[in-house]
This record gives sequence, C-alpha cells and structure tokens, in this order.
Amino acid sequence: MNKQRILVTGANGFIGKNLLIRLGENPDVEILSFVRGDSVEFLCTLVAMADVVIHLAGENRPNDVADFISNNIDLTSSLCDAIQSTGRNIPLIFTSSTQAQLENPYGQSKLAAEKLIEAFVEKTDNSAVVYRLVGIFGKFCKPNYNSVVATFCNNIARGLPIQISDPDLIIELAYIDDVVDELLQALNTTKSGLFRGEVSQTYSITLGDLAEKIGAFDNCRSSLILERVGTGLTRALYSTFISYLPRRKFVYDLTPHADEWGMFVEMLKTPDCGQFSFFTISPGITRGEHYHHSKTEKFLVVSGLARMRFRNLVSGETCEVILSSDKPQVMDTIPGWVHDITNIGDSEAIIMLWANEVFDPQRPDTIPCEV
Repeated sequence: MNKQRILVTGANGFIGKNLLIRLGENPDVEILSFVRGDSVEFLCTLVAMADVVIHLAGENRPNDVADFISNNIDLTSSLCDAIQSTGRNIPLIFTSSTQAQLENPYGQSKLAAEKLIEAFVEKTDNSAVVYRLVGIFGKFCKPNYNSVVATFCNNIARGLPIQISDPDLIIELAYIDDVVDELLQALNTTKSGLFRGEVSQTYSITLGDLAEKIGAFDNCRSSLILERVGTGLTRALYSTFISYLPRRKFVYDLTPHADEWGMFVEMLKTPDCGQFSFFTISPGITRGEHYHHSKTEKFLVVSGLARMRFRNLVSGETCEVILSSDKPQVMDTIPGWVHDITNIGDSEAIIMLWANEVFDPQRPDTIPCEV
C-alpha cells in the first residue's frame, strides 16, 4: 500500500511542529516538509510529489512589512502555480486568520492569499479548504512573540512578571490539539471546489481571567489545590502551562509528616472532589482509631499487608478486612463506623488515601475512638 504524501509548508512553525508529530503517528503517511529559507524551486519539487498540501507557512510579525507580501502572498501564489503545473487535483488546506477581516497589513496579506486560492480554485476546480483561525495556543508556541497564552505560561512558570494592558479585554482562543484534529479531518476532503473550514471548539476569556487561571496553576504546587483541569478551556490551559515548566520544575517537594510509626503526605487537593494523600505504617503499628460523621475515605494498599477493623457506633456490629498489595482492592470508610488500620506484614506498608473533602482543621470531622 502506497503511503499518502502530505506536504506541510511552515513545518517548523508552532502549528507545524504539533501537526508533524500527529502525522508521524500514522504509518500510512509520508511527510514532506517545507520550511523558512527553502526555495520556491524546492517547493515545486515537493508539490510534484504530494497528494495533499497543508499550507501553514506565513509571516505575522516581520521586521519589514514587505515580508507580509513575500511570505504570505507571493509564497501562496507560487504554491498555487506549482499545484496547477502538475495537472492534478492536489487538495490544498490553508490556515488563514480572523484578522483577514481587519484593516492591518497582516490581515490584508492573509485576505490577499485567500483571494489567490479562490481564483486558483475557480480556474482549476482544485479542492481547497480555508480556515480563518483565532489565536492558537498550546505546547511549542514561542513565548514573548505573538501569543499571550504562551507568554503568560512561560513567564509565570519562571517567576517572571507579566503585563496586562487591559484586564477586561476579551480574546478568542483555540487549542492546538483541536486545530490539528480539524486539519487531520480536512485531509479527507476529496470534492473539488472551495470550502470554508471551521475549528468547532473555540473559547473566549478576558486577559485578567487568563492571568488568574494560569497563576492558580502555578500556586497549586504550594497550596496543593488543583483547579478543575479535566475539561474545556481550563484543561487546555493547564496542559499548556505544564508544557512551559523549566526542567528544574518538573518535580516539586511535598511536606512529610513523620513520626516513629510512619509518615503521612498530602499530594493533591481539589476545589470540590476531596484530596489525595498517602501514608506509611511500620510493622505492627495501628493507625486511625476514629470515626467520621460525614467524611468518607478510600484506602488502597499499594505495598504490604494491612488489616482494617470497623465497629458500628449504634449497633456495635464489627467488621474486619485484610488488604494486600498482591490483590488490589479499595476499602471505603463508612460514616458512623469507628475504624483503624494495622500493618500485619513484615515490612513497611504504603497506603494510598482519598478523602471526599479537603481537611479543615476547624471542622476536622475526625473523632478519636477505639474500635
């Protein structure tokens, strides 16, 4: 089976780096890369080999405004000419910008490139998909350049100051993974003619809220309180922030609370889903010996052998369970039941613990009592 040859212009840019990684995960794809400094002649050679072209190359912050013409307009014109010269329908996917609607040199150069593609399609009936992208953010984006998200993430991760010109200014964003997903879907376009593509998931946020969110990600390493990072914009921003951590901050310290019987360490707290911790118990030692009115916990022995005992405060009913790391099981603690845990093995036991609420020293809901 022949591989699909996909030509990516601007392959070493922000979107290009992420796209090439995803394309490289497909064994049925051969990547052809065109990068800044390559000649138009080389571009024509690559086009002649290509089955699809994803045109990412462009200029957005040149030293000379004339570079908008050479890199955004002239290059697009050369690309269209190269495709036409093959005599084949080579689907073209082009990333423009929402600034094509604005009266600035960058936006006007993108609009001119769009019009070149429109004329090319009208003349040849080639396939083309044009995307007008909002501000893209994600891993591998250059900070202190043209992405406020990249700049905020980079600077906050390094303890550097950020500047907020207008905290109430609303910006439109799209996450790089969503953009790449859309581009990969567009590879399936086979119909001739011009189509307007759209990234289905975009986000709106003020500069002030953006800075606050990213700052909270950094603070969680000391407070241990992690924001709701599982979905939507917060998920995308958190993943982006983590990608900007310097190597020295890949790891961070936790505070151990140790005595002669073992150690207790809090790992992670959440706004509304409790907290995660772990503790150790020396052989023969019993911990716990308390009950809760509302708090619930889950225990998982990840190393060693332990016994958990329970007693109902009203009925006096008792229960005993043996937990071993050889057989992973989760043990719930039940409100209204006194409980303790004893290391009955020969080596230190390590237990992972989740509680449904963050510990509040003013209302601990932990009442000492023997089983």
